[in-house]
Amino acid sequence: MIGLVDCNNFYVSCERVFQPRLEGVPVGVMSNNDGCVIARSNELKQMGVEMGTPAFELRDLVRRQGVVLLSSNYELYGDMSARVRQVLEEFSAGVEPYSIDEMFVRFDGFDAATTQALARTLYRTVRQFTGIPVCVGVAPTRTLAKLANRAAKKLPEYSGVCVMHADGDETRRLLERTALGDVWGVGRRLIERLAIQDIKTAWDLRQADPKAIRRRYSVTLERTVRELQGTPCIELNDANEPRQRIMTSRSFGRLTGELGDLQDAIRQHAQRGAEKLRQQDSHARAVLVFLKTNRHRPDLPQYSPSVVVELPEPTDDTRLILAAAQQGLEAIYRRGYRFMKGGVMLLDLVDANRQQLSLLDTPERAAQRDRDNQLMTILDELNQKMGRGTVRLGIPRNNAAWHLRCGHRTPRWTTSWSELPTARA
Repeated sequence: MIGLVDCNNFYVSCERVFQPRLEGVPVGVMSNNDGCVIARSNELKQMGVEMGTPAFELRDLVRRQGVVLLSSNYELYGDMSARVRQVLEEFSAGVEPYSIDEMFVRFDGFDAATTQALARTLYRTVRQFTGIPVCVGVAPTRTLAKLANRAAKKLPEYSGVCVMHADGDETRRLLERTALGDVWGVGRRLIERLAIQDIKTAWDLRQADPKAIRRRYSVTLERTVRELQGTPCIELNDANEPRQRIMTSRSFGRLTGELGDLQDAIRQHAQRGAEKLRQQDSHARAVLVFLKTNRHRPDLPQYSPSVVVELPEPTDDTRLILAAAQQGLEAIYRRGYRFMKGGVMLLDLVDANRQQLSLLDTPERAAQRDRDNQLMTILDELNQKMGRGTVRLGIPRNNAAWHLRCGHRTPRWTTSWSELPTARA
């Protein structure tokens, strides 16, 4: 059996942990640059506010009905997600993050009664130790666990926990009530094609012949059918597996064509990318730099260039990566354009511990490399202890155009060394 623990209204719940006054208040969390709503409390959902609603359209609700809109605070959300994972790992060695607010948990070796009790314990303990409300769905496969979690969240009779077995009348009733579009991995186009075969619910899809589904559609949909039948076919990628490339980018707070603004932005992205590179113990062989104008502004000239700069040797040194990124920016920058986004991607990553050194390497060069590694380690330790960006290369200008608009961001209360918040009853 495998469980799916899904944090309810995660971004809003994170804000409420440190601001209890927001309990019961309609709250929305906005996207980068305070553009549109990307997370809603139940109270805001009940007011008819849809996901993706532009923030400016909610001004009347903010003024007249007490709606609270907050800027996104991803450091806070990432820290709280890590805390939830730590709690789950106390109960199971097999915790597999699926997203920032969803994690699969293995329930291997338990009988039905123990599984139900353990799922209920997880439901209570995560809320008690982190303040984050969750729903728990348990089933023999990940696809069924997704549906069980949805039932736990949507149907009051489950009180936040649903254990679904492969066969049984209850499972059949749930699948018959589940529209095809609510099945994990079944998209809109597939729904239209399957409807021709009179397959409209999760139960209809479960009853289909897997081999026929594979011939007519794909092996992916065949796996979904078998998962609905109770046969595990889907495995997640190892969350600890090193990434093959690292991207750091963000939209600017406003359009800008100033070279100084772009240099500041690229400098920040290059330094953050180098930090991520060291965190996964990798080196990069090349750096890609890109800029983008706003394609939704046909009244402005369009220009979205990119360039790859090869590094002299694989490295994780911020200084070398930053120099390559600035070199790339100078190569693609053109006056007369107003850019809305820029970013840096580190390419062709290799394991830092398996790097092939040059035959011409000297003891002096090896000693210098050790000193460089020590410098980067100290840099990371200071930033981890004192806060990201405490020590950085270059001094960014205040109120530059590339800075994100985040006028409603709450403080970054949490850090990697914080204690858990006081347990709730």
